[in-house]
Amino acid sequence: MIVCILFLNDERHDCSFLKNYMIVNYSEDGWEVITQRAHGILAAAFALHWKKAQRPDRWMETLLAIAEHDDAEVELDGENLLTEKGGPLNFDMKVFDLAHCEKLSRLTVTKSRYIALLTSMHTEFLYRKEEKDNSEAKAFLAKQRTLQTAWRKELKMSKEEAEKIYALMEWCDACSLIVCQKQMPPEQRAVEISHGPDKEKYRLYQLNKNQLTLEPWPFETPSFKVQYESRTISQLQFSSSQEFRKAFLEAPVKETEWQIVQRKTPKKLKMTKV
Repeated sequence: MIVCILFLNDERHDCSFLKNYMIVNYSEDGWEVITQRAHGILAAAFALHWKKAQRPDRWMETLLAIAEHDDAEVELDGENLLTEKGGPLNFDMKVFDLAHCEKLSRLTVTKSRYIALLTSMHTEFLYRKEEKDNSEAKAFLAKQRTLQTAWRKELKMSKEEAEKIYALMEWCDACSLIVCQKQMPPEQRAVEISHGPDKEKYRLYQLNKNQLTLEPWPFETPSFKVQYESRTISQLQFSSSQEFRKAFLEAPVKETEWQIVQRKTPKKLKMTKV
Protein backbone atom coordinates (compact mmCIF):
# COMPACT_ATOMS: atom_id res chain seq x y z
CA MET A 1 0.00 0.00 0.00
CA ILE A 2 1.52 3.34 -1.04
CA VAL A 3 0.09 6.68 -0.05
CA CYS A 4 1.36 10.21 0.31
CA ILE A 5 0.66 12.56 3.20
CA LEU A 6 -0.77 15.96 2.30
CA PHE A 7 -0.22 18.80 4.75
CA LEU A 8 -2.66 21.66 4.14
CA ASN A 9 -3.59 24.66 6.24
CA ASP A 10 -6.63 26.71 5.26
CA GLU A 11 -5.00 29.93 6.44
CA ARG A 12 -3.95 31.69 3.21
CA HIS A 13 -1.92 34.58 4.63
CA ASP A 14 1.33 32.77 5.35
CA CYS A 15 3.41 29.96 3.86
CA SER A 16 2.10 27.35 6.26
CA PHE A 17 -0.92 26.60 4.07
CA LEU A 18 1.25 25.16 1.29
CA LYS A 19 0.51 21.60 0.25
CA ASN A 20 3.31 19.29 1.36
CA TYR A 21 3.74 15.63 0.62
CA MET A 22 5.57 12.66 2.02
CA ILE A 23 5.93 9.25 0.46
CA VAL A 24 4.36 6.73 2.82
CA ASN A 25 4.49 2.95 2.57
CA TYR A 26 2.26 0.84 4.78
CA SER A 27 3.95 -2.21 6.30
CA GLU A 28 3.27 -4.63 9.15
CA ASP A 29 5.22 -2.24 11.39
CA GLY A 30 3.11 0.80 10.50
CA TRP A 31 3.66 3.85 8.29
CA GLU A 32 7.10 4.15 6.69
CA VAL A 33 7.50 7.87 5.95
CA ILE A 34 10.02 9.31 3.45
CA THR A 35 10.27 13.06 3.01
CA GLN A 36 10.43 14.80 -0.34
CA ARG A 37 13.95 15.99 0.35
CA ALA A 38 15.13 12.46 1.20
CA HIS A 39 13.62 11.28 -2.08
CA GLY A 40 15.41 14.15 -3.87
CA ILE A 41 18.77 13.10 -2.44
CA LEU A 42 18.22 9.57 -3.73
CA ALA A 43 17.35 10.94 -7.18
CA ALA A 44 20.59 12.92 -7.19
CA ALA A 45 22.53 9.82 -6.07
CA PHE A 46 21.42 8.05 -9.24
CA ALA A 47 22.40 11.08 -11.33
CA LEU A 48 25.81 11.29 -9.65
CA HIS A 49 26.83 7.98 -11.25
CA TRP A 50 25.45 8.68 -14.73
CA LYS A 51 27.73 8.07 -17.72
CA LYS A 52 30.29 10.86 -17.96
CA ALA A 53 29.92 11.09 -21.73
CA GLN A 54 26.23 12.00 -21.32
CA ARG A 55 26.60 14.52 -18.51
CA PRO A 56 25.74 18.14 -19.37
CA ASP A 57 28.38 20.84 -19.02
CA ARG A 58 26.78 22.41 -15.96
CA TRP A 59 26.94 19.16 -14.04
CA MET A 60 27.06 20.54 -10.51
CA GLU A 61 23.98 22.69 -11.09
CA THR A 62 22.22 19.73 -12.68
CA LEU A 63 22.82 17.63 -9.56
CA LEU A 64 21.51 20.46 -7.37
CA ALA A 65 18.38 20.81 -9.51
CA ILE A 66 17.71 17.08 -9.23
CA ALA A 67 18.33 16.96 -5.47
CA GLU A 68 16.27 20.07 -4.74
CA HIS A 69 13.55 19.82 -7.38
CA ASP A 70 10.75 20.17 -4.82
CA ASP A 71 12.43 21.84 -1.86
CA ALA A 72 9.56 24.28 -1.36
CA GLU A 73 7.91 21.37 0.43
CA VAL A 74 8.02 21.64 4.24
CA GLU A 75 6.51 18.41 5.47
CA LEU A 76 5.53 19.34 9.01
CA ASP A 77 3.81 22.63 8.21
CA GLY A 78 0.05 22.87 8.16
CA GLU A 79 -2.79 21.56 10.26
CA ASN A 80 -4.78 19.32 7.91
CA LEU A 81 -2.66 16.19 7.81
CA LEU A 82 -5.30 13.53 8.32
CA THR A 83 -8.37 11.95 6.78
CA GLU A 84 -11.68 11.89 8.65
CA LYS A 85 -10.74 8.44 9.99
CA GLY A 86 -7.43 9.65 11.37
CA GLY A 87 -5.10 8.25 8.73
CA PRO A 88 -2.73 10.20 6.45
CA LEU A 89 -4.28 11.87 3.42
CA ASN A 90 -3.79 9.93 0.21
CA PHE A 91 -1.29 10.53 -2.59
CA ASP A 92 -4.16 11.10 -5.00
CA MET A 93 -4.89 14.37 -3.19
CA LYS A 94 -1.88 16.00 -4.80
CA VAL A 95 -3.11 18.74 -7.13
CA PHE A 96 -1.80 22.01 -8.54
CA ASP A 97 -1.18 24.60 -5.83
CA LEU A 98 -0.44 28.08 -7.20
CA ALA A 99 1.19 29.45 -4.05
CA HIS A 100 3.48 26.44 -3.73
CA CYS A 101 4.53 26.60 -7.40
CA GLU A 102 5.16 30.35 -7.21
CA LYS A 103 7.25 29.87 -4.08
CA LEU A 104 9.29 27.13 -5.73
CA SER A 105 9.86 29.36 -8.78
CA ARG A 106 11.06 32.24 -6.58
CA LEU A 107 13.43 29.97 -4.65
CA THR A 108 15.04 28.49 -7.74
CA VAL A 109 15.44 31.67 -9.81
CA THR A 110 17.39 33.29 -6.98
CA LYS A 111 19.77 30.31 -7.04
CA SER A 112 20.44 30.13 -10.80
CA ARG A 113 18.54 30.51 -14.05
CA TYR A 114 19.73 27.03 -15.07
CA ILE A 115 18.21 25.42 -11.96
CA ALA A 116 15.10 27.59 -12.37
CA LEU A 117 14.76 26.36 -15.98
CA LEU A 118 14.95 22.67 -15.05
CA THR A 119 12.60 23.11 -12.09
CA SER A 120 10.13 25.02 -14.25
CA MET A 121 10.19 22.21 -16.80
CA HIS A 122 9.53 19.72 -14.00
CA THR A 123 6.57 21.78 -12.76
CA GLU A 124 5.18 21.80 -16.29
CA PHE A 125 5.65 18.02 -16.51
CA LEU A 126 3.73 17.51 -13.25
CA TYR A 127 0.79 19.82 -13.87
CA ARG A 128 0.23 20.22 -17.61
CA LYS A 129 -2.69 17.78 -17.48
CA GLU A 130 -4.53 20.24 -15.21
CA GLU A 131 -4.39 23.17 -17.67
CA LYS A 132 -7.64 22.22 -19.35
CA ASP A 133 -9.77 22.55 -16.23
CA ASN A 134 -7.68 24.79 -13.96
CA SER A 135 -7.35 28.44 -14.98
CA GLU A 136 -4.64 29.09 -12.36
CA ALA A 137 -2.55 26.20 -13.64
CA LYS A 138 -3.05 27.36 -17.24
CA ALA A 139 -1.92 30.93 -16.48
CA PHE A 140 1.01 29.82 -14.33
CA LEU A 141 2.35 27.34 -16.87
CA ALA A 142 1.95 29.83 -19.72
CA LYS A 143 4.11 32.26 -17.74
CA GLN A 144 6.62 29.50 -17.03
CA ARG A 145 6.95 28.68 -20.73
CA THR A 146 7.69 32.33 -21.45
CA LEU A 147 10.33 32.32 -18.71
CA GLN A 148 11.81 29.09 -20.04
CA THR A 149 12.25 30.68 -23.47
CA ALA A 150 13.97 33.71 -21.93
CA TRP A 151 16.23 31.61 -19.71
CA ARG A 152 17.29 29.38 -22.62
CA LYS A 153 18.18 32.47 -24.65
CA GLU A 154 20.20 33.96 -21.77
CA LEU A 155 21.95 30.62 -21.19
CA LYS A 156 22.58 30.19 -24.94
CA MET A 157 20.83 26.83 -24.80
CA SER A 158 18.58 25.29 -27.44
CA LYS A 159 15.18 23.86 -26.54
CA GLU A 160 16.40 20.42 -27.62
CA GLU A 161 19.40 20.62 -25.30
CA ALA A 162 17.23 21.72 -22.38
CA GLU A 163 14.79 18.88 -23.01
CA LYS A 164 17.65 16.37 -23.06
CA ILE A 165 18.97 17.61 -19.71
CA TYR A 166 15.48 17.63 -18.21
CA ALA A 167 14.96 14.05 -19.43
CA LEU A 168 17.82 13.03 -17.12
CA MET A 169 16.23 14.91 -14.22
CA GLU A 170 12.84 13.30 -14.81
CA TRP A 171 14.44 9.85 -15.17
CA CYS A 172 16.28 10.17 -11.84
CA ASP A 173 13.11 11.42 -10.16
CA ALA A 174 11.13 8.46 -11.51
CA CYS A 175 13.80 5.94 -10.52
CA SER A 176 13.96 7.35 -6.98
CA LEU A 177 10.17 7.23 -6.61
CA ILE A 178 10.05 3.59 -7.72
CA VAL A 179 12.67 2.67 -5.11
CA CYS A 180 11.15 4.77 -2.31
CA GLN A 181 7.66 3.44 -3.01
CA LYS A 182 8.96 -0.15 -3.21
CA GLN A 183 7.48 -0.70 -6.64
CA MET A 184 10.07 -3.27 -7.71
CA PRO A 185 8.07 -6.39 -8.61
CA PRO A 186 8.93 -9.83 -7.20
CA GLU A 187 10.62 -12.75 -8.95
CA GLN A 188 13.14 -10.48 -10.70
CA ARG A 189 10.53 -9.04 -13.03
CA ALA A 190 11.50 -5.72 -14.55
CA VAL A 191 9.69 -2.44 -14.06
CA GLU A 192 9.99 0.25 -16.72
CA ILE A 193 11.39 3.57 -15.46
CA SER A 194 11.18 6.06 -18.34
CA HIS A 195 13.15 7.16 -21.35
CA GLY A 196 16.48 8.69 -20.40
CA PRO A 197 18.27 11.62 -22.07
CA ASP A 198 19.51 9.22 -24.75
CA LYS A 199 15.89 8.16 -25.44
CA GLU A 200 16.67 4.64 -24.27
CA LYS A 201 13.92 2.79 -22.43
CA TYR A 202 15.39 1.71 -19.09
CA ARG A 203 14.23 -1.15 -16.89
CA LEU A 204 14.84 -1.70 -13.19
CA TYR A 205 14.58 -4.94 -11.29
CA GLN A 206 15.50 -6.36 -7.93
CA LEU A 207 18.08 -9.13 -7.81
CA ASN A 208 17.77 -9.91 -4.10
CA LYS A 209 17.00 -8.23 -0.79
CA ASN A 210 19.75 -5.62 -1.13
CA GLN A 211 20.61 -5.44 -4.85
CA LEU A 212 19.06 -3.72 -7.85
CA THR A 213 20.13 -3.64 -11.46
CA LEU A 214 19.18 -1.68 -14.56
CA GLU A 215 19.14 -2.57 -18.24
CA PRO A 216 20.59 -1.13 -20.32
CA TRP A 217 23.27 -0.01 -17.86
CA PRO A 218 23.35 3.83 -17.75
CA PHE A 219 26.09 4.40 -15.16
CA GLU A 220 29.80 5.08 -15.29
CA THR A 221 30.85 2.40 -12.80
CA PRO A 222 29.76 -1.26 -12.60
CA SER A 223 28.46 -0.91 -9.04
CA PHE A 224 27.73 1.68 -6.35
CA LYS A 225 25.59 2.17 -3.25
CA VAL A 226 22.66 4.52 -2.62
CA GLN A 227 20.82 5.28 0.61
CA TYR A 228 17.75 7.11 1.80
CA GLU A 229 16.33 7.87 5.24
CA SER A 230 12.84 7.09 6.50
CA ARG A 231 10.85 6.94 9.74
CA THR A 232 8.42 4.19 10.73
CA ILE A 233 5.41 5.18 12.85
CA SER A 234 3.63 2.22 14.45
CA GLN A 235 0.48 4.16 15.34
CA LEU A 236 -2.03 3.91 12.49
CA GLN A 237 -4.64 6.47 13.53
CA PHE A 238 -4.28 9.95 15.00
CA SER A 239 -6.71 12.27 16.71
CA SER A 240 -5.02 15.42 15.40
CA SER A 241 -2.32 16.68 13.07
CA GLN A 242 -0.35 17.74 16.12
CA GLU A 243 -0.37 14.15 17.37
CA PHE A 244 0.91 12.87 14.03
CA ARG A 245 3.60 15.56 13.89
CA LYS A 246 4.83 14.56 17.36
CA ALA A 247 4.91 10.88 16.36
CA PHE A 248 6.91 11.70 13.24
CA LEU A 249 9.48 13.77 15.11
CA GLU A 250 9.90 11.08 17.78
CA ALA A 251 10.14 8.15 15.36
CA PRO A 252 13.62 6.63 14.93
CA VAL A 253 15.40 7.32 11.64
CA LYS A 254 16.15 4.29 9.48
CA GLU A 255 18.61 4.24 6.59
CA THR A 256 17.82 1.93 3.69
CA GLU A 257 20.77 1.01 1.48
CA TRP A 258 20.75 -0.55 -1.97
CA GLN A 259 23.68 -1.92 -3.95
CA ILE A 260 23.24 -1.03 -7.63
CA VAL A 261 25.09 -3.61 -9.73
CA GLN A 262 25.56 -4.29 -13.41
CA ARG A 263 24.63 -7.75 -14.66
CA LYS A 264 27.40 -9.30 -16.72
CA THR A 265 24.97 -11.33 -18.80
CA PRO A 266 21.55 -9.68 -18.93
CA LYS A 267 18.71 -12.14 -19.17
CA LYS A 268 15.39 -11.76 -20.92
CA LEU A 269 13.16 -9.92 -18.48
CA LYS A 270 9.49 -10.19 -17.69
CA MET A 271 7.93 -6.74 -17.78
CA THR A 272 5.70 -5.17 -15.14
CA LYS A 273 4.20 -1.72 -15.65
CA VAL A 274 3.38 0.52 -12.68
